[in-house]
Amino acid sequence: MASGQEAALKKQQDLQSQYTNYKNTLQSLAQKVGEIEQEIEEHKSVTSILFRQVFGLCLIFRQEMSNTDSSAMGRLVMETLEPLPQDRKCFRLINGVLVERTVKDVLPALKTNSDGLKQVLEELLKQYKSKQDEMDRWKASL
Repeated sequence: MASGQEAALKKQQDLQSQYTNYKNTLQSLAQKVGEIEQEIEEHKSVTSILFRQVFGLCLIFRQEMSNTDSSAMGRLVMETLEPLPQDRKCFRLINGVLVERTVKDVLPALKTNSDGLKQVLEELLKQYKSKQDEMDRWKASL
């Protein structure tokens, strides 16, 4: 009988050992799951902060682009040149070089540049709006 009791005791110890191993493994996995969930929450928090910072910078950029003084300056130059005689001498800065031209040469170039800049600005604002909407959708998916 002693050997039967020893075998039963051995079997019980093996079962207890297996149970303890399973329990420890499950606790370890649960701890890792908790750590990963915490990292995900931290990532969401950091992502949210970065999103707000980028969004703020984009708003500032957008405001600066719409309130730019260069377009007002270009308008002022064109308004100044329009009433002048077409053959009057004027100067234009091209790539850092001051070039002598006439009003009839400079005025169309200024208008073309101004129109081109307006188109580029409008396109950039459209792209900005598109990216902003995309970022909003991405943020909502988190």
